[in-house]
Amino acid sequence: MTTNTGARLRSNVAARLERLPMTRYQRSLFAIIATAWFFDSMDLGIMTFVLGSIKTEFGLSTAQAGLLASSSFLGMFFGAAIAGMLADKFGRKPVFQWSMIFWGVGSLLCGFAQNVEQLMMFRILLGFGMGMEFPIGLSMVSEIVPAKSRGRYVAILEGFWPLGFIAAGILAWLTLPLIGWRGIFIALSVPAVFVFIVRRYVPESPRWLEEVGRTQDADRVTTQMEQRVIALTGGKPLPTPMVSADTGEKVNKRALFAELWRGVYAKRTVMLWALWFFALLGYYGLTTWLGALLQQAGYEVTKSVTYTIYISLAGIPGFIFSAWLLEVWGRKGTCVLMLVGSAIAAYVYGQVATAQAPVAQLIGAGLCMQFFMFGMWSVLYAYTPELYPTRSRATGAGFASSVGRFGSLLGPFAVGLILPMTGHTGVFTLGALSFAAAALIVIVMGVETKGKSLEEVSS
Repeated sequence: MTTNTGARLRSNVAARLERLPMTRYQRSLFAIIATAWFFDSMDLGIMTFVLGSIKTEFGLSTAQAGLLASSSFLGMFFGAAIAGMLADKFGRKPVFQWSMIFWGVGSLLCGFAQNVEQLMMFRILLGFGMGMEFPIGLSMVSEIVPAKSRGRYVAILEGFWPLGFIAAGILAWLTLPLIGWRGIFIALSVPAVFVFIVRRYVPESPRWLEEVGRTQDADRVTTQMEQRVIALTGGKPLPTPMVSADTGEKVNKRALFAELWRGVYAKRTVMLWALWFFALLGYYGLTTWLGALLQQAGYEVTKSVTYTIYISLAGIPGFIFSAWLLEVWGRKGTCVLMLVGSAIAAYVYGQVATAQAPVAQLIGAGLCMQFFMFGMWSVLYAYTPELYPTRSRATGAGFASSVGRFGSLLGPFAVGLILPMTGHTGVFTLGALSFAAAALIVIVMGVETKGKSLEEVSS
């Protein structure tokens, strides 16, 4: 096979996928992935609403509570890194399915924990599954949706995180007095059976199949997708595939961690790792403790849960606005805006909470904070997978997410240590400084990817 022929084969699937119009078929695949993401997010977000109750039951100090809150992120740190490499080697679909099994079993075991040590261990297992799912879900959506719609759909995918977070709060508000935090963890393990829906209806990424040399499988899956799209558009012929930006270079089919540090990817990797670390340090350092901080300020459990839910509602317009702005303005500018907004809003919220302002002011400041922080998530997840080629996309997104999980691991624990010394002011100032550092990094090192195919960005 000549080099030119190989280039045409490798670019065939990408060109065919990019010319497909968005139909109910692609949206149904997206909906399945997003639903799994939603349930996953509920399991992660529930700790915000039950941490105070667990702290009281086990008689934990603030440092111990911070360590417990951080335990799931230790699992996510390893899960994200390992899953990315496995997905680039064995495929997106099987790793995505295993991630759901891990977090389902972990959540179930949390409900039966007899002491805080067991609970930490099971939260690590749960976090491992969640860490696996996030980068793989990103890669799957990025490789199915055409460039003209990719940013919006990846941002909407991340929007299922605030929806899951709010649903976790509503679940806690309704059931915490009835079944306790143990019953909630058991209930949240049930949606893991959704793995069977993924197994039946979601295909393997044709881009990945082609990249690893399984060209016949890639052609078969792509053909099936084309046939479904044609059927849903009334038999309308598809446009002629555009010429791909693929360079025709020989592809190393291994999951290349080393490639993350070659050429233009080295700068992108440094930027993404620093961005994820500081963004997640600030975010999880604050949100994981929101409910417990309100309880410590004197609000009873039900009111702290209710206020946290109210505050989180701003995440819905936040991610919608961010998803829109991604395609109108671009990834880099939107990312900086959301991070700067998060920094300012977090600092203001800390001042309001310290001053023990009226509830309306507390909730108003919290709404602004969550608007920007959830908007920030939309950009992170839309931006990250676009910066690497298909052969190492899951690896790149996985390691960026993994480094971010180190920040999310450090954040809640750091809050538990500094809270007794600095109070609310120090906690929210730490979050504001973290977001500001992330914004500066993107300003200096970020690149724009709006409107470009994945192959163009990687060429």
